[in-house]
Amino acid sequence: MKARRRILEASGCVVVAMNNPFDLDSTGLFEARYVAFLETIVHLRPRLHRYCARMTGSALDGEDVMQEALFEAYRKLDTFDDSRPLSPWLFRIVHNRCIDFLRRREVRQEAEAAAAAPDSVMPVDLPGREVDRAVERLVVNLPPKERACVLLKDVFDYSLDEIADLVDSTVGGVKAALSRGRAKLATLTDAPRAEPAANAELVELLRLYVERFNRRDWDGVRELASADARLRVADCFAGRLADSPYFVEYERPIIPWRMALGEVDGETAVIIMRDDADGLTPFSVIRLGVAGDRVVRIVDYIKCPWLLEAAASVAVA
Repeated sequence: MKARRRILEASGCVVVAMNNPFDLDSTGLFEARYVAFLETIVHLRPRLHRYCARMTGSALDGEDVMQEALFEAYRKLDTFDDSRPLSPWLFRIVHNRCIDFLRRREVRQEAEAAAAAPDSVMPVDLPGREVDRAVERLVVNLPPKERACVLLKDVFDYSLDEIADLVDSTVGGVKAALSRGRAKLATLTDAPRAEPAANAELVELLRLYVERFNRRDWDGVRELASADARLRVADCFAGRLADSPYFVEYERPIIPWRMALGEVDGETAVIIMRDDADGLTPFSVIRLGVAGDRVVRIVDYIKCPWLLEAAASVAVA
């Protein structure tokens, strides 16, 4: 409790006795203590997300994995030794969540992954310590341990000892993984990975969603969603769309928003465009889950402005 109290008090949040720290109130809003925790680590989250995005190969999957990891970290704050830096502790939790995600995906997509091996070219010079964004994107082609070691050393500049602790290995094991990973990177091109073509029905449904959203036709948007559609607004809300004040927030005239159909890291998504003095500018993303001809899940990342910056590719239709 000491670590949790110290971190929460740093945000000005009054700490009181709690039962389940992840309880939502009756409106589906995240409880205040968890939101306060997120506020205290906001400076770390772009860096954590960048790692998750590179490990998973998707800025959207990376944000979802990071959200799960932060829930876990909050739950484990009682075990955190507050005499040590917070960042490496969070990185270890995030790393383990990424490995879990990759294992689940491997089980689901083993056959597809085997058929999608990257093309190779003649070896080039090994990347130096400053890995540029092109090489940073290529690490997705490495096995999870090599991917993690290359990212943590060459992108995030952790020491060999720190990496060994983060990935639960030895310094010798980290050195070997770095050597293998760097050698493999030297044989890869920066050609974009082939992505599956978007389903025509999915694209049409998302197009309707965007058109009705931009007309502020909220009844029309709700018609596209199933009766039990779920909504998650990162850092804010998790529950049924029908129970949320979601559309009311986009009616507020503070900053004009428009939606556009687009792609983020090859995935069809709704791009949130901010309409300001510089014109329409991509700001964040909404991810829609579809079953049949209905939207069954909405994940809104508007409170995660770092997401698009970490994406390998963003396109607006």
